[in-house]
Amino acid sequence: MPIDTFVALLIFAFVASATPGPNNVMLLASGVNFGFRRTIPHMFGIALGFAVLLLSVGFGLGALLDIYPDLYVVLKFLGGAYLFYLAWRIAMTRAVASGNTGNAPMTVWAAAAFQWVNPKAWMMAITAMSLYTSPEMPYVSVVLVALAFVLVNFPSVSIWAGCGTALRSFLADPVKLKWFNITMGVILALTTIPMVL
Repeated sequence: MPIDTFVALLIFAFVASATPGPNNVMLLASGVNFGFRRTIPHMFGIALGFAVLLLSVGFGLGALLDIYPDLYVVLKFLGGAYLFYLAWRIAMTRAVASGNTGNAPMTVWAAAAFQWVNPKAWMMAITAMSLYTSPEMPYVSVVLVALAFVLVNFPSVSIWAGCGTALRSFLADPVKLKWFNITMGVILALTTIPMVL
């Protein structure tokens, strides 16, 4: 892959990873509700799960979806239903969690698994593999696309968790936190609608 193409890929990966979507809305809410340190496993899970999704799409899962487009429709609706469930949970959170509460942020494995039902992740993976892989170097280009996302994903999602953490003391007031979480739940639900439709 030429260096200018790889730079364009890095820019695409950063913009796709940093723009609002289900992962970033959940990271913002997690930063507020659990703090940055407790949100780190969630961030690593996103990076890990999305890298595996990219490699899977690049090494043949994308072709399977072309052959069986109904499978993609099923994934979209399952992902949408799960996102609505997560939106409800965020909207109903009423207290900033300390280290000893029963509330817990997403784990590495839960966040990694979530990528498989995240409609934005699927669209990003299919788009990236369609635009940046090369038939002349199929395996190398698939790995380079995944590498580009690994390089930019964690820093870009960290911005969202960091912004949530910065808002943590401001939102310590239960009324402000209640309305913040309701707003984040509604935004997460709204980001789901165009992806599912």
